[in-house]
Amino acid sequence: MDGAPTDSTHLNWGNVGLGFSFILFNALISTSLQLGVGSSLLSAAIRCVVQLGLVALVLQKVFETNNPWAVGGIACLLNLLGTIEAVVNKSKKRYNHMFSSVLFGMLCSTIPVSIIGIRFAMAIEPFWKPEQYIPIVGMLCGGTISGIVVSVSYVLQEIYDNRDKVEMYLAFGASRFEACRPVAREALRLALTPTINQMSVIGIIAIPGMMTGAILGGSSVQQAARLQMVIMFMISASTALASIITTITTLAVVVDSEDRLRPDRVDVREHPVWRARNWLFSRAVDGVKRMMRSCCGLRRKDRQNGAAETARLLG
Repeated sequence: MDGAPTDSTHLNWGNVGLGFSFILFNALISTSLQLGVGSSLLSAAIRCVVQLGLVALVLQKVFETNNPWAVGGIACLLNLLGTIEAVVNKSKKRYNHMFSSVLFGMLCSTIPVSIIGIRFAMAIEPFWKPEQYIPIVGMLCGGTISGIVVSVSYVLQEIYDNRDKVEMYLAFGASRFEACRPVAREALRLALTPTINQMSVIGIIAIPGMMTGAILGGSSVQQAARLQMVIMFMISASTALASIITTITTLAVVVDSEDRLRPDRVDVREHPVWRARNWLFSRAVDGVKRMMRSCCGLRRKDRQNGAAETARLLG
């Protein structure tokens, strides 16, 4: 059984289609139970197929060129896309200059942690080997996004919706650092809880995908396990560093240098991207309705003219 996995790893689009049947099964269950998530499942699955297909094409070119600048560009692109996902799709509340501060936090966490971890903990030289560096940066970005969203969402909720406690601290003469310290502590605790839980169950209850991929790729089980340990520790460090940076920058924006709460700097509306989408959709729907009304009016007018002509001929 030593070489058994080799043939099973060569998949075609027919295999993907068979895997897609599981999504169709979930959508059928959602429709039967009226859960209302069937369309979301299908759209997310289609998005997954398109995104992974495009990523495979791009990464294949990058792997073939073996250029450190191309690897750095892909790493920055992953951080940029992660920032868009965190700010545009995941955050219900936003603050001024949130995009730049989240991007700064991600770059300052994923890039140094990935370089140090790959070069020294994984002992890979050069550290920018595309087949090693890019997947690891992608995993760091994925873990970092969740930590950033949780910490920033908690801070904005406390400052915007539950600001009485912070205002009381400030009213009694506390500095903004002293008033915001409990909020920051709880935000960071919540941001790191998923990573802690994941490390607690990994290997016993859940076998992670990186370890499974390494085993299928031909690595020994021991090497795959050690690789997964290093990667989990890197994800934990990257998530903690990014959460700290974004929490501090968020509090610096919503509590100004004069120790005043600034809820006016928090935007609770939908992101402008979605507002623009809804506006374009409503305009398109209105255009279709006007076109249908004009067509119906022309048909009604033709029928009236035909009836009048018939009456004239009969009369």
